[in-house]
Amino acid sequence: MKVLVLGSGGREHAIAYTLAKSSMVDTLYWTPGNAATRELAENPGLPLDDMDALASFAGDEGIDLTVVGPEIPLVAGITDVFHQNGLTVFGPTAQDARIEGSKSFAKQLMREKRIPTASSREFTDKISALKALRQADPPYVLKADGLAAGKGVIVARSLDEVENALTDMFDHRVFGASGLKVLIEDFLEGEEATVLALCDGKNILPLISSQDHKPIHDGDKGPNTGGMGAIAPAPVVSPRVMDRVIDTILLPLIEAFAEQKIDYRGVIYAGLMIKEGYPYVVEFNCRFGDPEAEVVFPLMESDLCEALLCTVKGELKNHTLTWKKGYACDVVLVSGGYPGSYEKEQLITGLDTVQGIENLTVFHAGTREAGKEVLTNGGRVLNVVGTGKTLKEAIDFTYSHVDKIFYDGIFYRTDIGFRGMKYFEKP
Repeated sequence: MKVLVLGSGGREHAIAYTLAKSSMVDTLYWTPGNAATRELAENPGLPLDDMDALASFAGDEGIDLTVVGPEIPLVAGITDVFHQNGLTVFGPTAQDARIEGSKSFAKQLMREKRIPTASSREFTDKISALKALRQADPPYVLKADGLAAGKGVIVARSLDEVENALTDMFDHRVFGASGLKVLIEDFLEGEEATVLALCDGKNILPLISSQDHKPIHDGDKGPNTGGMGAIAPAPVVSPRVMDRVIDTILLPLIEAFAEQKIDYRGVIYAGLMIKEGYPYVVEFNCRFGDPEAEVVFPLMESDLCEALLCTVKGELKNHTLTWKKGYACDVVLVSGGYPGSYEKEQLITGLDTVQGIENLTVFHAGTREAGKEVLTNGGRVLNVVGTGKTLKEAIDFTYSHVDKIFYDGIFYRTDIGFRGMKYFEKP
């Protein structure tokens, strides 16, 4: 088979890395890629926003399966373009990708099927939103309705903070059109986790759980980022909690799809808040998580290509997934200043010292090649992922290799997995 991966981040590196192991994949392509592409795949160098060119390439090269990594092209309709050209693609259509592209659409689905989630109201102007918030108690939760690169959720502790956030959204348009409709939600207390699940339109197949760490600083302090690291599986998602996720969230979602004639084929990202053993939906996304993909795929024993094909062909009913025993930890190395302004083009050293180490993988995110050198090219630069028999072993093993990598401005959290470790500490 010929397989094409679309995207340039750590998620796409993890997808390509896992697909390269498949006995079904003869030739792997990956565009636009990053500094790690050449090691795994051929790179046609096509941008994600030229969907016609991508479809033409896939058709001319006889690509058997295209895997779309990021949400932006999915919401923009790349799957529709590929389908119009008779091509097989993993990822929902633009209409179906609204589950991430419009939080109000996702909320409506959840209300109709009584899927547990926070109550919310929608506003399209700052004055009305601020008036409603002044009648509520903190903390205040604001969500941009559309795509915001994982940064469109603001938890404000004061009215001054919430007014500044609304000004940024409506007046300064920091999220563009995505922030011109705002959802105000009740604050959910608990512990966050993620469950990714393959969906073939009628059947759903969950992957192992994971737990992202979004705030920039240790102890979950500071502004949200696209993700500073993750662990898998998440101890908070016990077998009983996973059963509840399936019964109260994923299966009702499939029923909602059927009732609305939605033939959803791709992955469902269920961002969850777990409170006293019961899961509530924080958000749904239409793609693999980042950095969740980087921490989940290293534990996968099954053939990813086979699973993705079963998904797009509607054949998940009798498919199963197998996983390695143990845990994985992903520490994300970011550029100084992220998630605000940051510099690019910093020379990365030490990558050669962490290559070929058993149970360790470094996934590139914001990198590019410059001759034989690798330079930073984004806010999130690298994902250092280690596995171990226990969560502590995975965390310690990963951090023991993080400081071997260096570039000017390097920054990372030092406490990835701290919430998960509490489940193994003696009272």
